[in-house]
Amino acid sequence: MTQNQKLQHVSPFWTEPDIVDTFANRDADKRLVELTRTYEKPEEIRVLDLGCAGGRNSVLLASGKFDFHAIDGSRPMISRTRERVAGIIGATEAEQRVKLGSMDDLGSFSDGFFHLIVALGIYHQSVSWDHWRKCISESARVLEVGGLVLISAFTPDSQPDGEPLKPVHEKQNMYEGFSSGPLCLLGQSDHDLAMASLGFGPFAPTETVRVETELGFRYTMNALYRKG
Repeated sequence: MTQNQKLQHVSPFWTEPDIVDTFANRDADKRLVELTRTYEKPEEIRVLDLGCAGGRNSVLLASGKFDFHAIDGSRPMISRTRERVAGIIGATEAEQRVKLGSMDDLGSFSDGFFHLIVALGIYHQSVSWDHWRKCISESARVLEVGGLVLISAFTPDSQPDGEPLKPVHEKQNMYEGFSSGPLCLLGQSDHDLAMASLGFGPFAPTETVRVETELGFRYTMNALYRKG
């Protein structure tokens, strides 16, 4: 499957104007804010904002003078992110650094290129368990040994509409019940084990938090892993 074919399968959910606005208007991730403060020379730190959505974290990285790149599979999300960071780094630089792309194919980046990958709410968008593993492996490829990946993902015990998620028949770790479509979900301990099998160990303890929704709740797992 070509890159263009992959991008054609992005859920329409991620191209809707109100969804783009919602994600663009969110504050930068609090954990990322704290993490960026630990780097004394941000201009020497190469960061990938994987699944940048409306640019909330790309704006933080650009403002902090990090050597950042951003990828998303939604053209409207990419356009919004470019628009926002252009005011910080200029339109030409924004065009070069913010690209349409797929998380399972980061071929434009060499092995071990990045020091940090920001992957918030993105890996669980994988279309199958094998795809999830492929995406993690591709992130591992472009991350240096000792590099970090900051992750957030929903877990299978979420009930966003007040009803339990439904396992997708004969598809391992796939669940229906979120408005963006079927997601690949793991519980906290299973996620740690799966990441370990692909070369990642916890850099900080993985935590799961409950967030109330209009009709129910979701559990979000927050993790920071180090590539061994």
